[in-house]
Amino acid sequence: MSSVAKISLVWSLIIASASVVYARETYAITDIISDIYEQLTETSEVDYEQLQDELLSFADHPIDLNTATAHDLEQLRFLSTRQVDAILRYVDQHPMHNVGELDLISELQPYDIRNLQAFVFVDSLYTAPSEPLYAKEVFHYGRHELLTRLDIRDIESFQSDPVYAQLKYKFNYRNRVQFGLQGRRAPGADWRQLQYGGYVQLNDLGIVQTLVAGNYQAQFGLGLVVSEPFHRGKLAYVTDVGMAPEGLRQYSSVDGQGLHGAGTTLLFSPRVGKNKQHALDIYTSIFYSWTTPNDSLHRHTLGTNIDFRYRRLKVGLTMLENLYSDSVTYYAQAKYNQNYFRGQYQTVLGLNFRYNYGWFDVFGEVATAQNQQWGVGAEVGSRFYPVNDVSLVVLYRYYSPTFDNTLGYGFSESSRINDENGLYLGTDIRCVRHWRFSVYGDVFRFSAPKFGIPFAPSLGYDALGDIRYVYQEWNMQLRLRAREKARKGTYSARYQFHWERDGWRLRTQLDANLVSDSLSHRTWGASVLQDIQYTFAIPLTLQFRVQVFDVRQWDNRIYTYENDVLYANSSPATYGQGGRFYLNLRWLILPSLSLYLKAATTVTLPRSNTQPLNLSFAQPSTSSDIHLLLRANL
Repeated sequence: MSSVAKISLVWSLIIASASVVYARETYAITDIISDIYEQLTETSEVDYEQLQDELLSFADHPIDLNTATAHDLEQLRFLSTRQVDAILRYVDQHPMHNVGELDLISELQPYDIRNLQAFVFVDSLYTAPSEPLYAKEVFHYGRHELLTRLDIRDIESFQSDPVYAQLKYKFNYRNRVQFGLQGRRAPGADWRQLQYGGYVQLNDLGIVQTLVAGNYQAQFGLGLVVSEPFHRGKLAYVTDVGMAPEGLRQYSSVDGQGLHGAGTTLLFSPRVGKNKQHALDIYTSIFYSWTTPNDSLHRHTLGTNIDFRYRRLKVGLTMLENLYSDSVTYYAQAKYNQNYFRGQYQTVLGLNFRYNYGWFDVFGEVATAQNQQWGVGAEVGSRFYPVNDVSLVVLYRYYSPTFDNTLGYGFSESSRINDENGLYLGTDIRCVRHWRFSVYGDVFRFSAPKFGIPFAPSLGYDALGDIRYVYQEWNMQLRLRAREKARKGTYSARYQFHWERDGWRLRTQLDANLVSDSLSHRTWGASVLQDIQYTFAIPLTLQFRVQVFDVRQWDNRIYTYENDVLYANSSPATYGQGGRFYLNLRWLILPSLSLYLKAATTVTLPRSNTQPLNLSFAQPSTSSDIHLLLRANL
């Protein structure tokens, strides 16, 4: 069968399946989550499946603002420290009667409130103690969810097996009892070699704040000792650096990341004053993990953390012990890994702190790790709020050449917290109605060779400017970024326009970049895309994208975020000359049954070195994918 015939067959199947996918309420929530994810991942890594899993749980079981803690609100990720403090302070002074009172909190902008309202509610004016759990009630009122997903990837290349399959089951009772099982089969893998995993998490059981087993993740302080698997670095939310949900929680993916074992967090609250603001909270966590970093190496991890929280002050101590089944080694001829950890046993210790006082807060963490020599890693920062709707942040980081910890991650330009010295400055201005201005600048230095940088010492910088205008049903955004690393400069620009009304949602995006190396060689890339989305009166949503790109070199590649089936996302790199097209269909078949379908095709034209766009009639190359997911809620 020819490539043209295959593509025709793919699109015929799509058209024939036009009676497919989505519940109205889930549609709105997933679009909000997609917007949040796109902002979080501009310059950092975030696991979309995990993020969507967490936020959908809060959408199904919203947080009561009158009983919420700082830990609860931090799980939403898109709220800053100051916004969390402002909400708690407002509720402490006068408990809320309805969610509309969020408009009275000056630290929240309309778009913040729009995101927040999807995950919170107001139920009671009084803080009630935790209710006991009864097995009959848990399984009667808990929510079951079963997902089956089937992808056929790169349809034109049938030399290899293109099928990806996944089966996922989740149970949730008011976010207090959660468990899940998941299995998946990667393309080309033997059907007997499945990846599988599961988790159980119990919350709010008296002094037991959290109990988790199976696949889970841990984050304490700024993450220099142990951090969540995907890391938040420099963000479009420029003053939110150094923020991540702390504690132990389930990890719903089976990608090999995260921890595998069990852990618990206990909460002791000896009363110091008469009101809840004067309580000393002591969180004590202990956890164990057994993982396989590679096929021949096993790692046992035992960790503990104790956090003291009193009013505006938090101080935490974290210790980690790693024991490997064999000595850790690296390729001896490489220069960049000479200071990486080698051996069979490693101890990591860390001290973190945070203090907030209205118009400013300071935070930091200092850690040391056993290596060939004991290394030191440190992050210290502060946020300032000189006036309402203006925030400033400064963050200094230092990781000595001998500091190396594979389970930890902090604010860093590289993928490993090792041998780096840098200073980050950022500001976020929202004092002009409907407008938001965000700017950051980061300078860094490596004293030894790094991966991809064979010379030393080396310097670099990263700067971003973001302007956003939001007015009722439409908004636009302009982002400019300049980076230099390894004597190579990258300069990029992105413009977005969104419009949403009466079921229609339109988005236009233009991207362009220029790369220049030390020899003054310059290459460029450009892309323009248009999204058209419509939600019918029936629970059916269609989204179509057309994208055209001309990208000269791999260094100019342009990543564009794409909507996908539930719990999936993609940001493919466009390279060469051509276009990309995809169609999403979302349909609520029954009140408890939804179908999701995505079909995408990339057409790449033969390269023309003389014209900006090649219009020759040579045979183009194509690559097509189909993603199908069925979701049942019981």
